[in-house]
Amino acid sequence: MKGVAPVGTQLREWRQRRRLSQLALAGHAEVSTRHLSFMETGRALPSREMLLRLADRLEVPLRERNRLLTAAGYAPMYAEHRFDDAALQVPRDALERLLRAHEPCPALVVDRHWNLVAQNRIVSLLLAGLPDTLLAAPLNVLRLSLHPQGLAPRIVNLAQWRAHLLHRLQLQARHQADPALQALADELCRYPAPPLPHDQEPLPDAAVFVPLQLRSPAGVLSFIGTVTVFGTPNEVTLSELALESFFPADEATAAALHEMARTLR
Repeated sequence: MKGVAPVGTQLREWRQRRRLSQLALAGHAEVSTRHLSFMETGRALPSREMLLRLADRLEVPLRERNRLLTAAGYAPMYAEHRFDDAALQVPRDALERLLRAHEPCPALVVDRHWNLVAQNRIVSLLLAGLPDTLLAAPLNVLRLSLHPQGLAPRIVNLAQWRAHLLHRLQLQARHQADPALQALADELCRYPAPPLPHDQEPLPDAAVFVPLQLRSPAGVLSFIGTVTVFGTPNEVTLSELALESFFPADEATAAALHEMARTLR
């Protein structure tokens, strides 16, 4: 098919991306190295079962598994719906409950490109006063965080937080082989890179997390973050969603969040 790389080429690229030899992948997938070589060079067409087994061992994202199947002449296996589709009503309701239950702490849901899908009311309070151009849909969370007109001027430890986000994004771009993620990483790298302030000590090597320290009318808020994803999803959109939850890293932040939440009642 025009514009789609042969299935063998795609398999080889995923294997190389995972830094596996043919011998190693063959062992993981319980197939001979010879047969794997034939599949990669196009001398043999993998069965649907074999293709899915290889994709599983290579940790290929569901979206790309569909591309592999299509390239091999098989029907896509994983459905894909818009987030607001009726088919996703149950997981959508579950996410809304999680977002609301997490208040007074901020939480948000992002898609595979870090575009905002949903958020709780605390997030809206923390974003107050930012330019409409950055808040307009699709709102990219990473762009908003590091843009010089976005949250960046409010982040006390911007140098550390920027390094953390860019490292995470680069790893994700390589793992998923997504050109859009790499383009986003390249864009964010071009934003001004602040030096570590003289009055701010670098995080010790033994630090167990990188906090987000955010200036607010209530003072500096310090957060630690967690990421939650759906377990064993069989739908493309769900497999690409991530719930980003933030928790207070100190008592002052916890108290400030409770005070902020009172304005929402």
